[in-house]
Amino acid sequence: MEFRIGGSSSSTFSLQSSLLPPLKTVSTFTRDWRRRRSTCIQTFSVSYHKFVEFALDETRRHTHLTPSPLQEKFSFMNSKDGKGRLSMLSFEAAKIRLLRSLIIETETMQVFDFTVFPEAEYDVPIFCANFFTSAKTNIVVLDLNPLHDVINQHEYKDKYFKSLIPLGLKYTQLFPWGGKLTSESIKFFSPIVIWTKFTSNPQKYDILYSAFRDYYKVWLELICKSVKETDESQIVLNLEAQHRYLTWRVEKDPGQGVLKKLIGDTLAKDLLRSFLFNGVDELGSKTFYDYFPQYCTEEGTLHKKGNIVGKSFENRPWDVRGEFIGE
Repeated sequence: MEFRIGGSSSSTFSLQSSLLPPLKTVSTFTRDWRRRRSTCIQTFSVSYHKFVEFALDETRRHTHLTPSPLQEKFSFMNSKDGKGRLSMLSFEAAKIRLLRSLIIETETMQVFDFTVFPEAEYDVPIFCANFFTSAKTNIVVLDLNPLHDVINQHEYKDKYFKSLIPLGLKYTQLFPWGGKLTSESIKFFSPIVIWTKFTSNPQKYDILYSAFRDYYKVWLELICKSVKETDESQIVLNLEAQHRYLTWRVEKDPGQGVLKKLIGDTLAKDLLRSFLFNGVDELGSKTFYDYFPQYCTEEGTLHKKGNIVGKSFENRPWDVRGEFIGE
C-alpha cells in the first residue's frame, strides 16, 4: 500500500495573513496534485475532481489558501487490492480552520467527501458535501451544516438560512428527499439540505455540480461577511458545537465501512480521526456518550440499534418557508 507519511500535523489552524505564502505557492501545489491524480482509476464519466478544483479556485478569489500540515501525511493512498485510489487535499486560511477533500475512485464506485470547518471565533455553518456514485445509483448530502440549533433557535436560523430558503427550494424540488433520517441526525442538517438518491445519469450530475457551486458560493459569502467573535463564552460554545459535530461524524459516518474495506481498520480509523474529522481529539475532551447518552447501553457499549434511536423522518421535515414541521 502506498501511504505518504512525513512531517507533523497540527491541531491549531489560526493564521496571520503575513505568514501566508504567495498565491503562486498554493497554485503550484495544486497543479502538482492535478498531475499526480491523473493516474487515478477512471471508471465513470463522472469526475469529482472538477468539484474540488472549482472550490479551490473560488476560495482563492476571496482569501489566501495555504496547504495544511495534514497534507504531508494525507495525500494519496492505494486500496489493499490495488484497484482503488484515495486522493486527499487539505488547506487553511484566515477564518477557515480546515478545508479538506477526499476522493475515492475504484472500479465500481466513486466517493466525494468535501468539508470546510470555520475557526471557533466564527459561528458560520460547516460546508458539507458527501457524494457516493456507482454505475447505477447516487447518494448525496449537500448542506451548510448548522453549528447551532436551527430547530429551536430562530435567531441563528434567521441569521444564516432565512435568505437561503429560495436557493434550497430550487434544488430540493429537483432532488427529492432521500428517505429516513433519525431525529439525532436531523439536528445536524439545515432547512436547505439536499439529501437525495437518484439513478446515475449525466443530466442529474450536471444539476448536482450546479448545486454544489451555488451552495459553496453562498457559504463563501457567509464566511467572508462574518465578524470575529470576541466574547469568550460564545467562542467556547462554538468550539463545543464543532467538537460535538466531529464526535457524531466519527462515530456515525456511513462511509466507515467503505474505508475499512479499502484500507483496513487501522488506517481507516486514522483517516477518520486525524484527517476527515480532524479536531475530534484536540478541540474537546467529551466522548460520544457524553454528547449522546441515549446511545449508551447499561453495559456502557454502543446501542445495537443506535442508528434508529428516536423518530425517523421519511419526508422532508421543513416546509417551503424553512419552518421545521417534523414534530
